[in-house]
Formats: sequence, structure tokens, C-alpha cells
Amino acid sequence: MKLLTISGLDGSGKSTQIEMLRSELERQGSKVFYFHSIEFSLANQISKLFKKTPTGPESSARDSDENNDIQKSVTHATRFQIWLRKIFLRIDIWRFSLLRSKLRNNGYDYILSDRYFYDSIVNIEFLSAANGHPMSKCNWTSGVHLPDTAIYLQTSPEIIMSRDRVPDQGLEYLQKKKELYDAKTAIWNWTVINGNQEKNIIFEELKKFL
Repeated sequence: MKLLTISGLDGSGKSTQIEMLRSELERQGSKVFYFHSIEFSLANQISKLFKKTPTGPESSARDSDENNDIQKSVTHATRFQIWLRKIFLRIDIWRFSLLRSKLRNNGYDYILSDRYFYDSIVNIEFLSAANGHPMSKCNWTSGVHLPDTAIYLQTSPEIIMSRDRVPDQGLEYLQKKKELYDAKTAIWNWTVINGNQEKNIIFEELKKFL
């Protein structure tokens, strides 16, 4: 079973590409599982319970577009909230290992991840910096299952803001997060794809990794 992940800025087109890949793989007869680290996170599940938000079928997560993901983004957090996110991240990594084993036993061929734990780490780093307490330099990817293919869809914040659906956090937010993502290219073993291209061109590049 292969794990392919796409990381990148809010509004960069991750969900669109994941759905296109999913359709292509299922057309070829592969059994595909959609994974979204934010939807999967224990913190998100607890938040839904407190808000009494109805949880729809799995397809509802797939149907959420980039704009819906953007609305869930948080731009500020207290030190306690950041600490909780770090704890939940470790728990979620462990939960994913159990999920992965279950999917393998159920005959899945692919896990396609729209946002992976890499994105969760970038989000925590962003919030920590905004709070004035940058994360320590410990290995936060320790325990994270390495994808067979990890993609960083590197997209210009200015181009994202020129699209029909844009993140409500604004240009400065995207620019700061892009700095964090770009810095990870020298650390994390992911493939950088130009997200400024037309979506079908990006899709043709991604298909090479299937």
C-alpha cells in the first residue's frame, strides 16, 4: 500500500489534485483511501463534539474544497492551545499508524493525503512564532510514517490571492506560511512541484508518481 501526500499553502490546489488523483486511481481499479490530517485530528473531532457539529459521511470530507479548509485555519493561539496541539499531534501520529495497518489489512492500494502531518507541524510552528514562542528544534517528524511520495505544491501567495476562492486570512498570512514551507524543502524529503501552473499540467506531473 502506497502513501502519497500533498502539502502546501491554503488555497494552493491540494484538494483539487487529490480528487483528480483519486478518480484516476479508482478508474484504474485501485482501492483508495482519502486522508486529511485536520479532519482526522483528535482535536478536530473533540471540537466538533463541543460545537455539536453533525459529522457527515466520509465523502463529505472529500467534497470540502480548499476554501472550506481555509476557514478552519487558525491564525492565533495561546501557549496552552499550542501545547495541546503538540500533544494531539503525537496522539494523531500513533492513531494514523493504527489506521494504516487496518487499511492494509482491508486491501487498500493507496492512501492519498490532502494535508499530512507535515502541514500540522507547519501550522504549529506558525502559531508558535505568532505567539512569540518559536518551536524548539527537536525532531517533530519523529514517528511520522514517511510517505512513498511527499509532494510540496509550491504556490505563490500572490497567485492564490488572485483566484476566485481566496483564504480570508490574507496575503501576509500566506507569505509567512510560505517561508515556513520553503524552509522545510531542505529538511523534509519531499518533491517540489510548481503550483502556479494550470491544474491539468500539475496533474500530469503528479500522475508520474502513481
